[in-house]
Amino acid sequence: MVIEIPELLGKAEVQAIRAQLEAADWHDGRGTAGHRAISVKTNLQLRLDDPLAQELGARLVQRLGQTPLFIASALPAKIMPPRFNRYEDKGAYGNHVDNAIFAVPGAQSHVRTDLSATIFLSDPDEYDGGELVIDDLFGGHRVKLPAGHMILYPGSSLHRVTPVTRGTRFAAFTWIQSFVAQDQQRRLLFDLDSAIQDLTADHPDHGGIDTLTNVYHNLLRQWSTT
Repeated sequence: MVIEIPELLGKAEVQAIRAQLEAADWHDGRGTAGHRAISVKTNLQLRLDDPLAQELGARLVQRLGQTPLFIASALPAKIMPPRFNRYEDKGAYGNHVDNAIFAVPGAQSHVRTDLSATIFLSDPDEYDGGELVIDDLFGGHRVKLPAGHMILYPGSSLHRVTPVTRGTRFAAFTWIQSFVAQDQQRRLLFDLDSAIQDLTADHPDHGGIDTLTNVYHNLLRQWSTT
C-alpha cells in the first residue's frame, strides 16, 4: 500500500526547516548504508547525533502522532527518529531494500521496518530528477511530491532515488513498526476504516456503523502483533 499524506508540514514550517538544513553540517550518506546499499548511494546526510537532526526529528514524530491519515494507514506502534538527506550534483540512491530491523540510536530498543516514509522538503520545480521510485507487483511508482508532503510505502519494497541533475533535493525519512505487520491486512483495515468514516459523515445514524466498527476492532485485535 502506497499512501500520500498531503501537507504534513505547512509552507512556513518547510521554509523554516529548509533555512536550518541549508546551513547544517552534512556528511557522506554512505556512512549509514548497509553492505549492499553502500555501492549505490551517493548523497549527504546529517549525522544521527546531530542536535539539529534530533530536534527536527522529534518535531516530525510529534506531527505524525497528530495526523489522522498517518495513524489510520500506518497503525504505528513505533517510529524511528527521522533522518535527513540531501541530493545534488547527480547524487542518487540505486535499487535497495531497507534493513528489516533498526536499532534505535541511544536506546535499548529496535524497530521493525514495516513501513518506510519520505517527507519531501523541496518543491518539484527546485530540482530535476530525484524521483523516489517504488517497485511493486504493478510496476514502479514514481513519486515527486510538493514540499511538506509525505509518501508512506511498504518497507519491504525495492526502491531507489533517481539522480538529481539540477538543484538540491532535501528530504526527511523514517521507518515505522506497525501494530499490524502484514501490508495486505493494513490495507484491508485502512479501507474498512475509510468506509466507516465516510458512512459516519453521510449517514451518522446508520445502524451498520456500529457493526462495521466492531468488525474493524475485532480484525485489529486478531491481526495485531502486540
